[in-house]
Amino acid sequence: MTFSDFFDKLFQMPESLIDQLSKIVAEGKKEVERILERLSGSNKLTLQTNEYVLPSKDKSGLYRGQMKDISEQEWHNRLIYGDNLLVMQALLAGDPATGLPSMRGKVDLIYNDPPFDSKADYRTKIMLSSPKSVVIPAKAGIQKDSEKLDSRFHGNDKSVVIEQKPTVLEQFAYSDTWKDGTVSYLRMMYPRLVLMRELLSEQGSIYVHLDWHVGHYVKVLMDEIFGKENFRNEIYVKRIRKNVQERERVPRLNEALDSVFFYAKTDQHLISPPKKYDPKPERWHSFEAAGHRNGMDYELFGFKPNAGNHWRWTKEKAEQAIKEGVLRANPNTGKPEYKIEASEYILRDTLWDDITASAFTTGYTTEKKESLLEAFILMSSNKNSIIADFFSGSGTTGAVAEKHGRRWIMSDIGKPAIMITRQRLIDQEAKPFLYQSIGDYQKEAFTSSRLFRRIGDLSQVVINLYGALPFPDEQNPNRNLGYIKNSRTLVMVDSPSKLTGYATLKKAQELRESFLGGWDRVVVLGWNFVFDIATLIKNFNDDKLEVLVIPPDLLDKLKTKSSYESLLKSGKIRFSSLQYLSIKKPEVKNYSSDIDEITIELDNYILLSPDALPLDDANKGKLQDIIAHDPLALIEYWSVDPDYDGETFRSKWQDYRSNVDNDADPFRVVKEVAILSPKVKGKRRICVKAVDVFGFESVVVEEVG
Repeated sequence: MTFSDFFDKLFQMPESLIDQLSKIVAEGKKEVERILERLSGSNKLTLQTNEYVLPSKDKSGLYRGQMKDISEQEWHNRLIYGDNLLVMQALLAGDPATGLPSMRGKVDLIYNDPPFDSKADYRTKIMLSSPKSVVIPAKAGIQKDSEKLDSRFHGNDKSVVIEQKPTVLEQFAYSDTWKDGTVSYLRMMYPRLVLMRELLSEQGSIYVHLDWHVGHYVKVLMDEIFGKENFRNEIYVKRIRKNVQERERVPRLNEALDSVFFYAKTDQHLISPPKKYDPKPERWHSFEAAGHRNGMDYELFGFKPNAGNHWRWTKEKAEQAIKEGVLRANPNTGKPEYKIEASEYILRDTLWDDITASAFTTGYTTEKKESLLEAFILMSSNKNSIIADFFSGSGTTGAVAEKHGRRWIMSDIGKPAIMITRQRLIDQEAKPFLYQSIGDYQKEAFTSSRLFRRIGDLSQVVINLYGALPFPDEQNPNRNLGYIKNSRTLVMVDSPSKLTGYATLKKAQELRESFLGGWDRVVVLGWNFVFDIATLIKNFNDDKLEVLVIPPDLLDKLKTKSSYESLLKSGKIRFSSLQYLSIKKPEVKNYSSDIDEITIELDNYILLSPDALPLDDANKGKLQDIIAHDPLALIEYWSVDPDYDGETFRSKWQDYRSNVDNDADPFRVVKEVAILSPKVKGKRRICVKAVDVFGFESVVVEEVG
């Protein structure tokens, strides 16, 4: 190297983000080419249906159930758990065997609210009932909405707060998204935006909700993918509505506003002028206004304005408005609200100052307001249009699409998001929908991606931490097999990007019988599991097959080579057995000539060791106390299929912790239910599914005469 070369290298400026954009686009195009090639091959992805959800929550008394069947609808709305890059591939590929045609060119509107900032805290706060609290008996009364929200999201003297880190699947997604800062984020977004374009119809539109951190870099990508000529608007939305009198300074623009980039696929896109208020259906708004006015803080319907606020009209005008039907108590909360008059309709432009972006109804940190999604949906879709959201969060998009007669597809990689969305749709009494995942059908062809190239190295680390030895690469090309020294025990590590299920267990059995002459037993180490894994293991009935859980926080502990060596030396990594649910033997009574009354009661819940959960020591201690005293308090929701066909679980009844329509305890589910169901010939198969607060699923199947 010459002195000149050395000097140039020494003072070479780091490559700017603008310089790297062309590389991001080039890499993204190659990745999309590989993805689209797979769609026509034998390795295409399909969706696994975990549950057919009939929104019918427990209230009280004898439950009569919904008798609709999955075959009664041509279209099924879909809530999908998993990486949206894989979800969109499955939607593009379609699967005639499960009744899912290719969705290419069939989606009229896509709304996305992807993560904004790498510094976000993705911990989940879980409220659990304190073992020392008094159990409130069923039917003891109903709480007010404000009390429910307070206890649900902030805790009280009867609750315990546990903070959970992201799941392994989420950790991979977030670490990949942000490992190189904004560059990694844009690499993540490019192929996803291209697949969204493939899903859009010719009259379709896409709205991408961002802020100043990455927004305008993403706009450059969208200009490239959708065409600059198809850019329609950058919509500014206030995050929250602030009281000007309480501000100590004027906030910077980036603190106050979000940007929503609106693109059409073609010039044929659907568009309805975006009005501030639509006269159909009726619109009712809060009667409370910011700022204090003397004499306008009177009591109305049992409420007074919050401190510093006032009612919009005088008491006399309010009384007259009640008589005229333009002022009423909200049917759900009881708080005053007034009808918007037609004269107040005005068109929106770029600044939508009448709508705020953030909502706080479900406790999900990035929840968006229904009024915002309603504006997008009414503006860019028709009745029966298909609406999609692939970063669905708390499920606002689907909830609003449902209310306005649109069909919907939502997906998210976070288990908390999926559970909140499921409950929200049940509370809303939505139409039956499918809960699906990529699950068992992920093909090994995806090992060619950047993420999967690291899996072999990670699997070898897991094998060593388990106390086994990995096989040489020439015998073990996937690098996921090992053995316990001085023992005829084979060890198989599954991928952290897969749900361990039937295919994995079957493969493990085959390897035990044939790999290098055969073994006495095989141990499968998995990260994530299909919902009915406990039933699968029971049906295998193989005492030489053991399934254990890899600690989900292991990746956090393996940040450096020294941390790995320290863990290896300490031997403190615990691989736990799977959680399981037990129920008492269901009782079936004759209710009428064609109806049975079935009583189902939860018995116990055995959670995997707290050491295997992504918790710190303090939170593990809290959890251990609950496990010892009230393990059923860990059940987030449970559901029942009284006529299980062995293939598709149909949740015809469900209860979940925040449901207080049946009791006054927001921290526990009811433990017993009586269901009316049509009589069946021969034995009845009853399937009970429970999901705990950490997102782990357990299934019990009982046959009764």
